[in-house]
Amino acid sequence: MAEGFLKSFDKELDVYSAGIKHAEKVNPNAVKVMNELGIDISGGIPNDVKEFLNDSFDYVITVCDNAKEACPIFSGNVKEQLHIGFEDPSDVIGSEQEVLAVFRKIRDEIRRDFYKFYVERINKIDNVT
Repeated sequence: MAEGFLKSFDKELDVYSAGIKHAEKVNPNAVKVMNELGIDISGGIPNDVKEFLNDSFDYVITVCDNAKEACPIFSGNVKEQLHIGFEDPSDVIGSEQEVLAVFRKIRDEIRRDFYKFYVERINKIDNVT
């Protein structure tokens, strides 16, 4: 969801998303709640974070609280590594409506926090140059 929001804020951003847990496809509940806001993430491909360990990035951001501790060390040129943490909604158990409620809550937190990050860190840099 964070990748979807960042791309919606600025189509020119290069954003890569990867996880520490293997997944065959983007979580259908994430797709559903992002579609509610007009953001289509259904074409996303779950990548393993290990694919990117030697690459260079301006920012490496862990988002799920359990990823902060489990994320491997990046050996490429990373200007800044930070954590903007959220509960992993895919861990929630309950009825479909209960699960979707948690996905919506986390989606809204991600949108709020990543917009703040975008405005304070990325857009600020773009406006200076």
